[in-house]
Amino acid sequence: MEINYTKVGDYLLPNLTIEKQNNDKINKYGYLRLQHLKKNNKLLYTTLLMQNELTNHLVSVSIEAENRLNTFMEQYRNFDELLSEKNKNYNQLEWLKLMNNYKNRAEEIILKELIYNENV
Repeated sequence: MEINYTKVGDYLLPNLTIEKQNNDKINKYGYLRLQHLKKNNKLLYTTLLMQNELTNHLVSVSIEAENRLNTFMEQYRNFDELLSEKNKNYNQLEWLKLMNNYKNRAEEIILKELIYNENV
């Protein structure tokens, strides 16, 4: 890797550029992963940052977490008869309470496995 320099006054400054990165959205799971890396795994954070892979890593974690959440919620809907559309129209508050409970359970699993896992 060759680094070119530009003379500014008495100093030589390196011409550093950021290569093209993934422009997909980073969701809340990606930002949670970023905060976790900054706080608990500075070595991996610095390595990803220096290799220009941090954004790609966060986007991939965001996509994976969103896919896992959708899979969990679909499985919960198929498993529990109380989450049917008929029950939703009949008893909305109970349906909403149950959906929130299942979503919280799914997010807890995702956070434990994807966000705070150092092997991702």
